[in-house]
Order: sequence, then C-alpha cells, then structure tokens
Amino acid sequence: MNFLAHIYLSNENDNLKIGNFIADSVKGKQYLNYPTEIQKGIVLHRAIDNFTDTHPIVSKSVERLFARYGHYSRVIVDILYDHFLAANWKDYSDIPLKTYTENFYKLLQENFELLPKSIQSFLPYMIADNWLYNYRKIEGIEKILFQMNKRIKYRIKMHLAIEELQEFYAEFEDEFKRFFQELRAFVKVQISH
Repeated sequence: MNFLAHIYLSNENDNLKIGNFIADSVKGKQYLNYPTEIQKGIVLHRAIDNFTDTHPIVSKSVERLFARYGHYSRVIVDILYDHFLAANWKDYSDIPLKTYTENFYKLLQENFELLPKSIQSFLPYMIADNWLYNYRKIEGIEKILFQMNKRIKYRIKMHLAIEELQEFYAEFEDEFKRFFQELRAFVKVQISH
C-alpha cells in the first residue's frame, strides 16, 4: 500500500496518520524517538506492509507486472492500489477526497518539525502537485511513477506500467477491492490491541 492507503487506514487519529505516513523514513528502532501515538502509527505501517507483501491477492497483481518490472512490481502495485482507493473514494469515506487530502497536508505542515528530513524535503512538492488527490486519475499515477523513475536512475521505466493498468484495469480493481476488504479487517484488529 502507498501513502493514501496508509493514511486512510489510520482512521481519524492524527498521530497515527503521521506515524503511518513517515514510517518508511524511520529505520529500525528509531521509531522509539517519537511520541507514543506516532510510534503506534509506524508499527501499524510495518504490519500493513507485512500483511500486504505476503498476501496471495497482491501476489497475483504483482505477477502480472513481474516479467517487465522485476522486484519493482511490488512498488508499482502499491501505487496502483492507491489509485483504486482514490478512484473509489466515495465507497470508503464520507469526506470528499479533496477535503481529506487538504486536511492531511495541513496536518503535516502543522507538525513539520516531527517529520524526518527526507519527508520535509519532498513535502512541498507533494503538496504543490497534490499527489494524494491526483492518485484518482491515471495521469496522476503515471506522473508519480515517472518521478519514482528519477529516484532509481531510470533503471526500470515504471511509468510504462500505465499500459498494464489500462489493459488489466478490471482485474487490478477487483484484486484491490477484495484485498482492501481483508486489509481493513486486519487493521481494525491491529488498532484495537
């Protein structure tokens, strides 16, 4: 799962959202340096990633891309799944996606000093290009994948995965919906502990 799903799965707990959002930039036991609720968000993020990486439905989506993108297929599927969450947002939230994403950006700006330096660096670009809101469009996903190509020095042209997304749109969407239902149930149990 990518940014939007991690944030959404934190329910309406702002500190859980922050922790879940920054988790990939917090290595090992560094999470212990954060306030307790943010720690819980980081731990939740790791549990979500583990659940996702070992799930057979996700593996099916990854297999569809593996021949062309290798181990980057998992990263691509995370982003494609965020597309389906954004595109079907009204099925998951009563808060309009535009409002939801604007509120989240505001939360990050209000807690800027808590964010790891790497996130502080890209946050202005994320907000300016409105990444989370633009996940709902295929063009927005293509742009995100293209930007990710830069980080890996163009070894794999991830933005071309838009071709597979369009060709197998119904299959990916069905896999996302079935998986996300299970993931939501898993997260509900994790949060209640």
